[in-house]
Amino acid sequence: MIQKALPLFAGVLLLGSLSAVAQTPTTTPLDKQLARIDIGVAGVGEFNTGVSGPITASGPNVGQPVSAQGSNTLGALITVRYIMRPYIGFEGHYSYARYTENYGGTGTSSFVSSPYGVQTNVDEEMLGYVVTPPHEIFGLQPFVSAGGGTIKFKPTPRGGEGERQQYRAGYYYSVGVQQEYANGKFGLRAFVRQTFFLAPDFGDNYLTILKHTSTFEPGAGFYFRF
Repeated sequence: MIQKALPLFAGVLLLGSLSAVAQTPTTTPLDKQLARIDIGVAGVGEFNTGVSGPITASGPNVGQPVSAQGSNTLGALITVRYIMRPYIGFEGHYSYARYTENYGGTGTSSFVSSPYGVQTNVDEEMLGYVVTPPHEIFGLQPFVSAGGGTIKFKPTPRGGEGERQQYRAGYYYSVGVQQEYANGKFGLRAFVRQTFFLAPDFGDNYLTILKHTSTFEPGAGFYFRF
């Protein structure tokens, strides 16, 4: 009886082994690359810094003072990262916000009422380098990034005072922490970033002061991997 059962038992073991092999997940080169990519979505605060200076463009008001101050608002940030190793990574991001750029000073009073406000959509597209050290801080993974790109100021149809859209070069840095869940497929991220650029003048010589300003952006959101 036992001798008759041995071949059957051996067959069951063989089938079980083959089934286990068939169910073992295999990692392809594409899977490895996808595992290095994450897509993040975050809400950010937009806190703009005010600047002032003399008008630099030629015209009757050259040298007269003008101040520029963007209002504070909320925006959205979408980020795609490719992390090769902890100290080698790259990112691209797009952010959107809408706020009013306010101008004042005697340099504007000859042309428009002061203060003068231009409501504008602000689209930011940038590329950067990311460092994600493997050492945790209070159980959280830190990261830093920096890069540059373009910022488009597009005045709105109703509140944009008929101004023209304008592109400015910009650069940024970011510092934050993140925590992964679900075996690294999902995570939460918090950060602060700051973007630097020339204050927009929408091509008007009576607003041109050529002063760098910045937007301070604390934010938080989530990210996921394939």
